[in-house]
This record gives sequence, structure tokens and C-alpha cells, in this order.
Amino acid sequence: MEVSEVPRSRTRSEEMPARVEIAALCGLSAALIALAVYLATRLRSDPEKREKKRRLNVNRTGRLGDATITEASGDAIYYSYSVRGVQYEASQDIGALRERLPAEPARLIGSIASIKYAPNNPANSILLCEDWIGLRLERPRHVSMDVDSVGHQP
Repeated sequence: MEVSEVPRSRTRSEEMPARVEIAALCGLSAALIALAVYLATRLRSDPEKREKKRRLNVNRTGRLGDATITEASGDAIYYSYSVRGVQYEASQDIGALRERLPAEPARLIGSIASIKYAPNNPANSILLCEDWIGLRLERPRHVSMDVDSVGHQP
């Protein structure tokens, strides 16, 4: 008959000392916390980048509609529009797109503009973005001296 060996338990001196285990766990914890902080700051974008991404997404996937500009201030244009019988009032921050607007945005009040809105969320809309502008800006009319009042040339 064979005798099986009974495993003997390890002694404290054979195992990793408790202080080394604690130090290793503390080091691992600190590394994981540092990684979490790095990822949180790296992945979180600033508000300007999020707004630009939103505008470009609405431009790419949005549907067209008409809006009436109700107010214009230094950094925002306010407008109202209707989609499927629901009236919306919205504003768009234009600080980053100021160069795309006329010198006096207040002159736009009361004018009709094209908007783009997200089909699944019509409240998400834009009047302009980096790639598109829905404002119907009047072009200056040049009057030629060679044209009479009816438009005929002599």
C-alpha cells in the first residue's frame, strides 16, 4: 500500500513577507489611480471642441428647415422655427464663427434663415458651422450708370 504525502503548509519565511505584499499592492493601486486620472483628463474634451463636434454632426446628418432670427447679441443668435407642428426657440453660440457673420449681426433680426436640425432631436439645430452657413445674407447691389430705371442698357 502506498502512502500519500500530506502537503505541508508553508511557513511564514517561505511566503512573501507581509510588508512586501502591502508595498506591492500600494504601488499597484497608485499606478491604477494615475492611469484613471490620465484617461479622465485625456478623454474629456473641452466645451469648445464638444460644440464644434455637435455643429459638424448636425451639419452632416441634419435636415433643412426655415427659421426666423429673433435676436442677435455679441456671442449668440436667437431664432425660432417649427418642425412637424412643434415650435422651437433656440440660440447658437457664434463666438467661434464670428468671422462668418456680417459686421453687424443685429441687422439679421427679422430675417429668414435656413437651419439644419437633427432628425431624431429637432431641438438640436444650427444656423451655421465651419462648413455651412444658413444665413441668407444680401449681397450688395451694384448699380451701373449705363442702365436706365427699367434695366435696359442704352
